[in-house]
Amino acid sequence: MKKKVIVLLWAVILCCTLAAGCGKKNTLADGTYTADFNTDSSMFHVNEAYDGKGILTVENGQMTIHVSMPSKNIVNLYLGSAEDAQKDGAELIQPVTDTVTYSDGTTEEVNGFDVPVPVIDEEFDLALIGKKGVWYDHKVSVSNPVAVEETDSK
Repeated sequence: MKKKVIVLLWAVILCCTLAAGCGKKNTLADGTYTADFNTDSSMFHVNEAYDGKGILTVENGQMTIHVSMPSKNIVNLYLGSAEDAQKDGAELIQPVTDTVTYSDGTTEEVNGFDVPVPVIDEEFDLALIGKKGVWYDHKVSVSNPVAVEETDSK
């Protein structure tokens, strides 16, 4: 009887340990990674020169992915819905100018954005506004982070 109780206790402890591990969100160590930036739209995507990838930075557990757009047509992003982006006090993600070099050697200036990433491998809301002044809702996700080696960083 005593042996059965001990085995049962160990089984409960093992199950609890496994359940706690399964409930954890994907967390990454501080550092720099390349990662896929997936969107729900063929019109909203990473510049073709970057093959759908951005640079994911993790600092003190906070994740941000830098993505370069195909042009300067997207002027702001918002982490959340298009409706919330239009409210007073909404913190819009401002663009920076990125210079993209294509495989044929030509270069172009495009808008780039540093997007906060709440979680890896799960969709989240990201609204955008273009030059026409209309907000659009999108679902995006960040996946497949691969650590950038110190010697590979530019």
